[in-house]
Amino acid sequence: MGQQNWTMGKLTLVLGGARSGKSAYAERIAAQSGAAVLYVATAQPLDDEMRTRVAAHKLQRSVTWQTLEVATDVGRYLLAHPPHQSVIVLDCLTLLVSNLVLQAARDIDQPDESAARVMVEGEIKELLKAIEDVPAHWLVVSNEVGHGLVPPYPVGRIFRDLLGWANQRLASRADEVIWMVAGIPVPIGDYRKD
Repeated sequence: MGQQNWTMGKLTLVLGGARSGKSAYAERIAAQSGAAVLYVATAQPLDDEMRTRVAAHKLQRSVTWQTLEVATDVGRYLLAHPPHQSVIVLDCLTLLVSNLVLQAARDIDQPDESAARVMVEGEIKELLKAIEDVPAHWLVVSNEVGHGLVPPYPVGRIFRDLLGWANQRLASRADEVIWMVAGIPVPIGDYRKD
């Protein structure tokens, strides 16, 4: 895993496929820091399966961490309520983008791509501003969904494209990008601006 650089204002983007170990890796790095941690959860437990997943996820985290459950407007919220923790885990960008796309898609069969794009672009702009302004080491977890099949429905294709765009935006500003493969962290980019 290597020695971590706990520079304040650092952004680590943790990418990978489903069940690749992204969240576990980010949580392990946060725990190893020994610092106060804010865990920003974007999942919306709207059904029994998701409630079970969220409950299991909570049990894996340290009881000393503060958890903030916010489905959208993450950057705006953190700019308005600056946290005091020096490590922030955002889990995950995938669900954040999904929440926005579904919010914009009043009709799943005929989603409003333009509205979704505006919402996601605004969210990412605010999130990047928070990352810049809030003095913390940020660990942002996100899925790489562009390696699979083309989604059969328009809303799925819009989601895939907007998440890919959001991942690119964060990666372009990240100090490091970690690609998770079968639980193994593989550094794929070091973009430190030293």
